[in-house]
Amino acid sequence: MPPGLRGRQDETARLDRLLAGIRAGESQVLVVRGEAGVGKTALLDYLAERATGCRIARAAGVESEMELPFAGLHQLCAPMLPGLGQLPEPQRDALGTALGLATGEAPDRFLVGLALLGLLSDASAGRPLVCIVDDAQWLDRASAQVLAFAARRLLAEPVAVVFAVREPREDRELAGLPDLAVRGLRDGDARALLESVTPARLDPRVRDRIVAEARGNPLALLELPRGLAPGRLAGGYMHAVPQSLATRIEETFVQRLRALPEPAQRLLLTAAAEPLGDVALLADAAERQGIGLAAARPAEAAGLIRIDARVQFHHPLVRAAAYHAGTVPDRRDAHRALAEATDPDLDPDRRAWHRAQAATGPDEDVAAELERSAGRAAGRGGVAAEAAFLERATELTPDPRRRGPRALAAARAKLDAAAPDEASDLLTVAEMCPLDELQQALVVRLRAQMAYARSRGSDAPPLLFDAARNLEPLDAALARETYLDALGAATFAGRLTEGPGTGEIAAAALRVPAAARPAPTTDLVLAGLATRFTDGYVAAVAPLRRALRALRDQDGRQADQLRRLWLGCRIASELWEDEIWDELAARQVRIARETGALAALPLALTYRSGTHLHAGEFAAAEALIEESDAITRSIGAAPPLMYTTILLSAWRGREASTVALNDAGARNATPRGEGRALSWRDYGTAVLRNGLGDYDAALTAARSACEPDDIALVAWAMVELIEAAARSDRPDLAAPTLERLAERARAAGTDWALGMEARSRALLSDGVVAEKLYREAIERLEQSRVAVHLARAHLVYGEWLRRQQRRVDAREHLRTAYDMFGRFGAEAFAERAQRELQATGETVRKRSVETRDLLTAQESQVARLAATGLTNPEIGAQLFISPRTAEYHLAKVFSKLGIRSRRQLRGRIAQLDHDAP
Repeated sequence: MPPGLRGRQDETARLDRLLAGIRAGESQVLVVRGEAGVGKTALLDYLAERATGCRIARAAGVESEMELPFAGLHQLCAPMLPGLGQLPEPQRDALGTALGLATGEAPDRFLVGLALLGLLSDASAGRPLVCIVDDAQWLDRASAQVLAFAARRLLAEPVAVVFAVREPREDRELAGLPDLAVRGLRDGDARALLESVTPARLDPRVRDRIVAEARGNPLALLELPRGLAPGRLAGGYMHAVPQSLATRIEETFVQRLRALPEPAQRLLLTAAAEPLGDVALLADAAERQGIGLAAARPAEAAGLIRIDARVQFHHPLVRAAAYHAGTVPDRRDAHRALAEATDPDLDPDRRAWHRAQAATGPDEDVAAELERSAGRAAGRGGVAAEAAFLERATELTPDPRRRGPRALAAARAKLDAAAPDEASDLLTVAEMCPLDELQQALVVRLRAQMAYARSRGSDAPPLLFDAARNLEPLDAALARETYLDALGAATFAGRLTEGPGTGEIAAAALRVPAAARPAPTTDLVLAGLATRFTDGYVAAVAPLRRALRALRDQDGRQADQLRRLWLGCRIASELWEDEIWDELAARQVRIARETGALAALPLALTYRSGTHLHAGEFAAAEALIEESDAITRSIGAAPPLMYTTILLSAWRGREASTVALNDAGARNATPRGEGRALSWRDYGTAVLRNGLGDYDAALTAARSACEPDDIALVAWAMVELIEAAARSDRPDLAAPTLERLAERARAAGTDWALGMEARSRALLSDGVVAEKLYREAIERLEQSRVAVHLARAHLVYGEWLRRQQRRVDAREHLRTAYDMFGRFGAEAFAERAQRELQATGETVRKRSVETRDLLTAQESQVARLAATGLTNPEIGAQLFISPRTAEYHLAKVFSKLGIRSRRQLRGRIAQLDHDAP
């Protein structure tokens, strides 16, 4: 074993197992974690050497390139680009734009990730593929997100993706992936390694001091003794300095670099500033500085760098040392030479970036080029890249009158890129510059939006409200958009609102003159919601329906639709329009998938999961929630809304998990002032307790959920309150709540709404009136897709019939409820129906294992898509997995269902759908 891997038997065994896995056709992902110099790179080299018969692709993060979007991805994909033409056109175009091979609008990173997944799958078709990414902590964020996204979705491909990350570091992109912690060597191995590279005899005390100070770090043990006189090694060693180990190791490289001739040092500095390892580009830049590649020979002889087909440093810390050891003027000279050597047509973004790094001070010409390049960078890396270029342009702008607007634009881009703290710093810069009145108002608006982005809490509504008022005399359209933002923020603050609430915000919004007709969709939505909070539910039904029609009929750019469809889902659920909710949620997910809209898809999946939940399709809802959470983790976004997750657990009757989810949600939401989370906690608790038959607890929770006037949620909570109050013999609470519910239901007029009213009224009625209402509830809910509420209508009717001593009639409805709840997975409600059935004297058969118990959520999704006739590539594009992974899941589905063909699958799915309610 090489000296640098002494004592690494466990780590190398893990890598050997990884290689065995891909040779057996299984995907492998590993994050090698450890401090600088602990041996991560040596382990990656071991992996590459052992991967005989495999295809190798390598990349490394570079600190100076962290702001250039997809720089790391470009390194990794370069050898695989011949396979680009095999990808579906949207993926091919997205990846080509990201890598600078084509121009166009900013590709969504989700679509780029899917393209990378396909590229890796195709590249592994002939032989296993090993992708090695060193110094992943220095990857540009776009590359890190895309690589992590693809790594999480590998399954049935002979592909290994191995990252090396320096710690300590928070890396949201790679969090949760399988990892290998590389720690310091044991003392015995450390002493042996030190003695193997030390020519002089070591005093035991000096040896022990070196070993103790190196803390088992192999690179420290190899590099710290270099260059020290034998006498110092034998007798005294160096004075201790308060530096981190990485800094001290880097300093040893700096000392070795400074021992090189001056041309060699300058060449290594230039190579360190150029991350792609492009020999031709380095040669050109070197010539422009009056040095040639031959200057590298002393460095090659010293084992610091190797130049053949590519430029490769001995260790990432050598690159860092070469760059940091240079003087500031030398660094600028290197970047200037690289800018001049970079083709402005082929890579304008990198050229602009090098020019910016070479600038000695404010320079309008460079700042303007950066500003122009920001648009091009956005075409490759989206708003994060745009923000980086605009931020640097702001720094280099000499004229405050131009610096202010650039800082404002950079802050806007930083906020869109989910970097509110950096956006705040840029707004401070903007405020120090001359701004006109509209720009000053935009500063206030951005600060308010930052507060909302950070917390979704009670501090955001008053800030957005003030921003909207400031914009009224300056830009009415922007003021209306901001009032809509303020209303949305206030609904999240809910019962914890501080300052203006929904009523005050809505009243102010209605005073702003609307745009000329035809009214934009945004204005219709604002008018409907504002009416809802000023004049009440009944008055708002008509304007909300107009807004809903506009949202259903809107066309134009798909990206614009995505920004509005989530509002359509909220309005549809408020109006009890289950079919429209389902339609808009499905369209939102479809557009997000087709366009690869990474930021929008998790929210779209959440709303879509809600329609599945009410339809009793718990497995489908869970699959979408899992997908949403996985995407959120892969892009490092803020935690998703937990509302559907809580409600799904409550409907399933899982007491412990629901309580845990509610407690965690409340702990996180209360300090932020997200009152809506507390309302959902109470509503979820009411559903859970009604299912368990704990009606007193359900009543307490439902009363709390009914207090704030949350959109849609308050009416659902009324339904729970009425049932709990009826079962707790509290007509004083049930009767007034029923009248509130009836007013809304009759104004909405849908089968869902009127069915829920009839069911609730029946619980408080007797005799013929009650039976008529129960039957009306069932008939109406049968016309909707809210199957969970239909099942509960059968349940409460069956319970009433049993109490009327009509056991035969009761069994029919209780059996229906029991079967429906069992199919859904609503365990508590199923047990409640079972108890009632047993009370009628019926022996309840044990349920057989259903398909939902056999198939995983992912397998269920793949099976249903395959049953519609989609091919594996089409299924992969829908679910953001590779075609090979789709094939893998489908094979497991066939095995579990005992079938052999897609034709049989279609029949089996049709049978399951027929059996389902």
